[in-house]
Amino acid sequence: MNTDLYTLWLNLTSKYTDDALFIDNHWEEIKDAYTRKNRHYHNLQHLNYMLHLATKDAVNLMDYDMILFAIWYHDIIYNATKSNNEFKSAKFAQKQLKKLQIDSKRVENCVDLIISTKKHEILNVQNEDNAYLLDWDLAILGTPWETYQRYSQNIRKEYSMFPDFMYKKGRKKVLQHFLERPRIYYTKKYYDLWETIARNNIQKELTLL
Repeated sequence: MNTDLYTLWLNLTSKYTDDALFIDNHWEEIKDAYTRKNRHYHNLQHLNYMLHLATKDAVNLMDYDMILFAIWYHDIIYNATKSNNEFKSAKFAQKQLKKLQIDSKRVENCVDLIISTKKHEILNVQNEDNAYLLDWDLAILGTPWETYQRYSQNIRKEYSMFPDFMYKKGRKKVLQHFLERPRIYYTKKYYDLWETIARNNIQKELTLL
């Protein structure tokens, strides 16, 4: 998988720089972040799944490259005990993308996309890419129960520093929040595909907590 991901990274970044050392150093930076021992779910496999979905939806996107960068960087800073991971990840991405001399408005778009993954709410209704990014990030919720269950178990591992009574309280709050939303998925495509399955999965996890 790492080889395939590196190729995707190379194809993207080589559009903006011919500095092979820069590209490789940034790849190692990303790989190291997403393969740390605490990354049971927010890891390279999660990135790979999102990137796969993005390639399938490429024709529907306004700025394909920036949404790809948003995927690469959206969880690069991840500490289960902190609430500012998305903001830090966005700032990190902003710093790195400026080195590629990408237009500042496009960089800001990428920053907003990453920040939107905190609450999974669209920040800019004019940016249709935002809806796709959020739907891909929550794609796991709409998978078959066996896959969803492994995801929920991996999330528990990422929060292993918390005792059960604390974790269950926080997890129930998160899950209930999703159920209370008018819709989990913003795009019609993924609402039709995953909404019912996701709600059933979430409800089932809640009964098991």
